[in-house]
Amino acid sequence: MGKVQDNKSRVKDKIKSGSHSLNPDRANGKGGQNMRSKATIDRLNMYKNQKPVRTRSGKIIKAAPFQSWNTSGTQARVEPNRKWFGNTRVITQSALQTFQDEMNKAKADPYKLIIKPTNLPTTILNEKAKNERVHLLEFEPFENTFGPKAQRKKPQLNTCDLSEYAELVAKKADEYNAEKDKDLVQDNQGVTDEPMFALFKAGQSRRIWGELYKVIDSSDVIIQVLDARNPDGTRCKQVEAYIKKEKSHKHLIFVLNKCDLVPTWVTQKWVAILSQEHPTLAFHASLTNPFGKGALIQLLRQFGSLHKDRKQISVGFIGYPNTGKSSIINALRKKKVCNVAPIAGETKVWQYITLMKRIFLIDCPGVVYPHGDSETDIVLKGVVRVENIPSPEDHVEEVLKRVKKEYLQRTYKIYEYEDYLDFLEKLAMKTGKLNKGGESNISSVAKMVLNDYQRGKLPFYVRPPGTTDEEEATENKIASQEAVVEKSKDDEGFNEKETTEAKDEVSKLKKVKKAKEKFTKVLNTKQNKVKKQMNYEENQKRKRFNK
Repeated sequence: MGKVQDNKSRVKDKIKSGSHSLNPDRANGKGGQNMRSKATIDRLNMYKNQKPVRTRSGKIIKAAPFQSWNTSGTQARVEPNRKWFGNTRVITQSALQTFQDEMNKAKADPYKLIIKPTNLPTTILNEKAKNERVHLLEFEPFENTFGPKAQRKKPQLNTCDLSEYAELVAKKADEYNAEKDKDLVQDNQGVTDEPMFALFKAGQSRRIWGELYKVIDSSDVIIQVLDARNPDGTRCKQVEAYIKKEKSHKHLIFVLNKCDLVPTWVTQKWVAILSQEHPTLAFHASLTNPFGKGALIQLLRQFGSLHKDRKQISVGFIGYPNTGKSSIINALRKKKVCNVAPIAGETKVWQYITLMKRIFLIDCPGVVYPHGDSETDIVLKGVVRVENIPSPEDHVEEVLKRVKKEYLQRTYKIYEYEDYLDFLEKLAMKTGKLNKGGESNISSVAKMVLNDYQRGKLPFYVRPPGTTDEEEATENKIASQEAVVEKSKDDEGFNEKETTEAKDEVSKLKKVKKAKEKFTKVLNTKQNKVKKQMNYEENQKRKRFNK
């Protein structure tokens, strides 16, 4: 009978015999010193097979390379470490409140920049809607809301007393406005407003708004270009609100373009008014003789130095059509890099332009937010191309109202007219724009007037808020006298007597102006003191009464 081999008594040899290249124990062969090491062989085996060996039932017999597991029932534990508790930050409620107040003040100030936000979760603290308390007892008393006498199945009213409820109903009835009620069915007697012509919806298409959002997302600094003749009318406040809410880390700047078309004092006042909200610069876009170019480039360089952690920054130009966004870019580059034209809608898509090594400019098509402007307002803002308007003579009446009569007389040499139709007929006769039979071509003349208005040939500006007729008259007098003085410097045969009189007039008007400003300041300070004193006395009386 043969011997039975016992597997338990058999001891495996730890050294593997064989000349395979994946055997770390093989004898030195042809490779010599270039043989694979055990670490290399393990790594190659890991690449070769990453799956464990399983039985038919799915039980793992041999684990995959570099794989291990705990037996069922064991709990994995992590050793506690002192570093978990070392780098914690604790702040009191009062310090947190002061920090929030200071941060809100810094955000509200347009000249304070917050470049690197803190790593603390301060945004959670500003979510008021989540952290506000629910004032349940203001709607129902405690005994009706909670406890054994809770009346959950009954309607929840703001008042529990019938008399209070009647007062509330009467108050709501007094506050009701039928014009604001959107659900109210109104009888229009078969007459409705005619829908706006598709041309007057220029700058409102989905494609152009998509271009705007691309520019906003790609820009670190956003420059909104405004027309100096009508800065408030060419502002898109909805886009500003969107940037403030969704993109608060981006910097917004106002640039008043076309400041050469308005008096200097108007530009100064508008810059002072708009600077209270955002940094504002005055600009005149010109390839040969620009104004404000150095200030704008210096500001962009400061932004570039503030963002040193980035390789470059992008500056996006947004605003209404025909405000001169592309012209500003050409003036900064001192050559034509963007297509420009004195008509709306010349820029179709956004485009990148290199200003310096670290500063890139982005040109954007003009965008108009629909907020209830009339067709005449849209035309006079320069949003629409004049040659495409179906009836341009309807909008000339508003031009005659806005532009002073002396400017119209000086431009067109027409001194007397009854209404805008008479003005257009006389202008057609003067310029020779006639149809067959000698009839006046009113449509072509009206387009000429609207083009002159849009391109600045007819002087016009919106008066800054807080300016009276008297102040406007004195400012215009000062400007006219200063123009006489400047002209005398260039003219060789000037009259010395006239220039001295003009200088004296300018000095007198400026003295009167300063005296009025001082008087208004003193008056305002006195009024403020009186108001503070009255408020203090009222507070003292309340304290005494409460005691």
